[in-house]
Amino acid sequence: MKLLHIDSSILGDNSASRELSREVVNAWQTAEPSAVVTYRDLAADAISHFSSTTLVAAGTTAELRDAVQQHEAELSASTLAEFIAADAVVIAAPMYNFTIPTQLKAWIDRVAVAGQTFRYTEAGPEGLCGGKKVVIVSTSGGIHAGQASGIAHEEYLKLVLGFLGITDIEIVRAEGLAYGEEVRNNAMTAAQTKISEQLFSAA
Repeated sequence: MKLLHIDSSILGDNSASRELSREVVNAWQTAEPSAVVTYRDLAADAISHFSSTTLVAAGTTAELRDAVQQHEAELSASTLAEFIAADAVVIAAPMYNFTIPTQLKAWIDRVAVAGQTFRYTEAGPEGLCGGKKVVIVSTSGGIHAGQASGIAHEEYLKLVLGFLGITDIEIVRAEGLAYGEEVRNNAMTAAQTKISEQLFSAA
C-alpha cells in the first residue's frame, strides 16, 4: 500500500501535530510493513497558493508555457499524482484561528480537481476517491469538542474529503494544548493511546 503523510504545522520540532502524525505513520508501518510512505512537509516546502498564474498555466499547452507557468503546472501535477496514487493519507491539521493552516489549504486546492478527484454529473457532484482511508491528526490550543457547530477545522476537512468521495476517516485529536502542562500531557497521552490501541486494532 502507498501512504501519503502530510505535515502542515509551522512549529517545527515543537509541533504536537507533527509528533502525533509521525506516531500514526509509525503505527501504520508496524501494522503494514510493506507500506511505502511519501512525505510532504507543507511548511518547510510550501505549495504556492492558487493564483491567476496557476489558472493560466493549466490552460496553456506545455510548449507555450514560460518558466513560471511550467513550474506551476508541474507543481499541480506532482501534488495531484501523489494524492491519487495514495491508498491512505495521514493529514496533520493543527487549528489556526478556527481553521486549517493556509499551507494545508493550498495543498487541498491542488488535489481537489474536477475530472480527477471529483466530477460533476447531471445528478450533482461525485467524488472519485472513495477507496482511500484518511487519518486526520487534529490539534488545538483550546478545547472545542462538544460545541454545536463541531470542531471547525475538522468539519471543513471532513466536508472536503467527503466531496472527494472519502468516507473512511479517522480522527486523532489532542485539544487544550495551551491550557497548561497537565492538560497538554493528558491530551497527548489520550491521542497516543488511540493511535497505539485503537487505530490499527483490526490490523
